Amino acid sequence: MVVLNLSFAACGFLGVYHLGALRAFLHHGDKLLGSLRSCAGASGGALVAAVMITAPHKLENCETFTYEFAESVRKQWFGAVTPGYDFMRTLREGIEDILPSEAHTLATDRLHVSITHSSSGKNHVVSRFSSREELIKALLASCFVPVYAGLKPVEFRGQTWIDGGFTDSLPILPLGRTITVSPFAGLQDVCPIHRGRFNTQLKLANMNIMFSVENIKRLNRALFPPSTGTMQAFCEEGFSDAVRFLKREEWIN
Repeated sequence: MVVLNLSFAACGFLGVYHLGALRAFLHHGDKLLGSLRSCAGASGGALVAAVMITAPHKLENCETFTYEFAESVRKQWFGAVTPGYDFMRTLREGIEDILPSEAHTLATDRLHVSITHSSSGKNHVVSRFSSREELIKALLASCFVPVYAGLKPVEFRGQTWIDGGFTDSLPILPLGRTITVSPFAGLQDVCPIHRGRFNTQLKLANMNIMFSVENIKRLNRALFPPSTGTMQAFCEEGFSDAVRFLKREEWIN
């Protein structure tokens, strides 16, 4: 049987698309899950990958937190960069609430988190975690967008790191087949259908997406979350696109 991996693209608040896809995999993807070895991701995608590996039963909690987090950002005068708003603290609280006590044990060698070294700009993919706190710091580092999320990069293993999406937004694992998931229309296995007039492709840190007005809007919404209703629509789109993929592969339950 072919070894399968899942990789979730960097996407900020459009991580709700990933949560929809994850719901489809959990409800209709027994054949996929039976061969699943590892999950990978960058930024918001790393958070969803962590949930898949350590706490899939907390999926509804993740959706609720994401909508509430987005609402707290929308309420700020200048979004996440509003003086006094602590983006990273809110994110940490959500992660701590969802990850189980043994998360680092479950994640070691099965969860691959893309992070970027703040000084050299080089990408690292971390897959071993000595403690739950170390896992949390790796996830926070993968999500840290300078200025937007704060001014001080995340310290992890004695060095400072920023968003993994800057250098590898969609990690491909070396063993087996990596199934890619992205909320941007492009060449990924699970992604929206491209409906633009042109077929020009852009490569953003190892992720191929189509050049379109819709994708530009989505890139903006990744950092500046839209209404809860629009985010719920993205979640349902992720579910539908994942079901379409499972049908295409003849893996649907």
